[in-house]
Amino acid sequence: MHSSIRSEIESIDPLDLIEEAHRADALAWVDSGAQLFRLEKPARPPKHLVSYFAVVDSSGMLLVEHISAGRWLPTGGHVEPGEHPRETVARELIEELGFALQQEVGPPLMVTCTETVGLGTRHTDVSLWYVVSADRSQILSYDKSEFQSVRWFDFAEIPFEQSDPHMGRFVKKLARRVENLNAFTRGV
Repeated sequence: MHSSIRSEIESIDPLDLIEEAHRADALAWVDSGAQLFRLEKPARPPKHLVSYFAVVDSSGMLLVEHISAGRWLPTGGHVEPGEHPRETVARELIEELGFALQQEVGPPLMVTCTETVGLGTRHTDVSLWYVVSADRSQILSYDKSEFQSVRWFDFAEIPFEQSDPHMGRFVKKLARRVENLNAFTRGV
């Protein structure tokens, strides 16, 4: 499993020096042979793998108001032992939002290594950020034990100051990917 997780991290083209450092840290962590998966809540081992997935449409992103983190976050969850991070995305989408994927999960767009904040024991999440497309009319059945609310935000309205500290960089990277895709489809 270490080699497939290493491949996921290697597939990421860093946005900036911060992400270069996080990518290098994550690769060194994987190469160390350390336990990558959370074995016991909240923080054993104190550094473990997470799959974030940003549910997006053409103009915005779905965020969840996470109870224990006290922030607006993309959905996601801890990767279970022996589970591929893309499988985590599919599982957590059903568990947290109540709907199944309509397409395959592609490679992660971003990687971050972040010390958590909030009500629980602090630990480091090595987060792979995936992108999932969905329609705003999609019926949601969110996990009320984990989220206070769920809301679509237009990209210009995302509450960056109340979100993951890397959300602004992620949206910037997502916008670049969309611009490149649009330029490619126009033949530019």
